[in-house]
Amino acid sequence: MTYQSSLLRLLEERGYIHQLTDAEGLDALASKQVVPGYIGFDATAPSLHVGSLVQIMLLRRLQQAGHKPIVLMGGGTTKVGDPSGKDESRKLLTTETIAANIASIRRVFERFLTFGDGPSDAIMVNNDDWLGQLGYVDLLREVGPHFTINRMMTFDSVKLRLEREQPLTFLEFNYMILQAYDFRELALHQGCRLQMGGSDQWGNIVNGIELSRRMNGIEVFGVTTPLLTTADGAKMGKTAAGAVWLNEDALPGYDFWQYWRNTDDRDVGKFLRLFTDLPLEEIARLEALPGAEINQAKIVLANEVTRLCRGDEAAKAAEATAAATFAGGGVGEDLPELSLPAEGLGLIDAIVGIGFAASRGEAKRLIAGGGARVDGESITDESHHITGGSEVRISAGKKKHGVLRPA
Repeated sequence: MTYQSSLLRLLEERGYIHQLTDAEGLDALASKQVVPGYIGFDATAPSLHVGSLVQIMLLRRLQQAGHKPIVLMGGGTTKVGDPSGKDESRKLLTTETIAANIASIRRVFERFLTFGDGPSDAIMVNNDDWLGQLGYVDLLREVGPHFTINRMMTFDSVKLRLEREQPLTFLEFNYMILQAYDFRELALHQGCRLQMGGSDQWGNIVNGIELSRRMNGIEVFGVTTPLLTTADGAKMGKTAAGAVWLNEDALPGYDFWQYWRNTDDRDVGKFLRLFTDLPLEEIARLEALPGAEINQAKIVLANEVTRLCRGDEAAKAAEATAAATFAGGGVGEDLPELSLPAEGLGLIDAIVGIGFAASRGEAKRLIAGGGARVDGESITDESHHITGGSEVRISAGKKKHGVLRPA
C-alpha cells in the first residue's frame, strides 16, 4: 500500500518494515498526531552491541518523523530473562548490576536521540518501576486470565526451546506476560500507541496489543523489523573475536570503525539505508560504485556509523589510523595497544593480550595457519619471542592490526 504518513514512508523506503499489525490504522494515526512508540532493551551487559543498532535507529527514525521515542529499559524483565532466540537460561543479575548497566547504556541513546520534555522528545523509562511493585497473586488475578498456555506454546520463543529439548524455566515462561503488561502500562500512563522490535518479538508485541484491548479498550499497534543478517548469513553484531559493542569503553573506536569498513559488498546499500542519515539518492550512487570503488562507499559507511555512535572525533581518528596502517605502512594512533615489557613478550601472549585471540589455543591455530605477522613479516613459529625496547606492529590476518609499545 501507499502510505500517507511520513513515518511509515520513511520506515518503508529505508527497509525497516517486516510486519505491521494494522498498517492502515497506524498510518492514519501517524498522519494526524504525534505517536509515542517504544522499544524495550534488557540490561544484561554494560553496553548494547551492533545487533541492537537497527532498533536504536528505528527510534531515531520515529523522532525524525516527528513522533516520540520511548526507550524502555528492562530493569524488571532483565531479572527474568527473555527466552526469545536463546538456547539456555540467562545468568540472573543483581539489582545493583542492572542499574549500573542501564546507566552505561543510556550514554549511547543520548547520541542518537534528543531527550527532553517536548512533544517529540525522547524519554527513558524502567519497567522495574511498575513490575517491581506488582504482587504475584495480584498479577495472576489481573493479567493471568488473558493468557492461555495453549497460545503461549505456539510462540517461537517457547516452541523452539522445547523442540531443541532445552530447559525453559517457569521464570522465563512468564516473560511474555510481563512484556505484554509493559505495553499496557505505557499505553495507560505514557500515551504509548506503538511497540516496535525485531521479528523475533512479534508474538510478544501481539500479546501486548491484545492485553491493552481486553483490559482497557486501548487500540495500539506493532511494527517489526526484518531479521538482520549479513550477506553471508552471519548474525549481525557477532564476529570471530566476539560482540561488536556500541560503548567506547567496551570496544576501541578503530575496531568499531573497521567492522563497518569490512562490510560485504552486497550489504553496503542496505547498511547505508538502515544505519546512516545519508539521503537515499547519495546511497544509490554509493552502492552502484563499480569494482574496487565500492571500498569508498564502505569508508563512508564506517565514518557515518562511527560518527553517529561514537562522535566526529572518533570517526576521524579511526579513518586516519586506517589510512596510516593500510596506505602508508605506518601504525596509526587509534590501533589497539599492548604494553611491551623490556624483556620482550612471546607471540602467543601478545596475540591473546591485544585481543586478537580469545585463548592460547586459538592463537596457536592463527600462527600455524600463517595469519600472524610481526612488523609485516609472517611468523609461523609459535615460540617466537618479540624483543622489547622498540615499538612493534602486530597483525592477525589482513584486517586486525595493533601496536606493542615499550612499557
